[in-house]
Amino acid sequence: MKMSSSPKKLDDTAVSILKALATFTQPASCKEIAEKAGLDVRKVTGKIRGLVNQGLVEKAGEGKYRITDKGREAIKA
Repeated sequence: MKMSSSPKKLDDTAVSILKALATFTQPASCKEIAEKAGLDVRKVTGKIRGLVNQGLVEKAGEGKYRITDKGREAIKA
């Protein structure tokens, strides 16, 4: 079984998080992202680290995140 870190293989939760982040003009907390995406905050918190590791999201201060250009491209595809 081959594991891929390709942004093309994002699950629904990751896509929802990225789409929610794309709507913010300022960095957002996991709680704000969860509310915007209609997800449980624990699910967002658990998923966000992987999105940061893939370069789709970046930390923007303590507990705040923003979508990267790579993240925007991933949800356009």
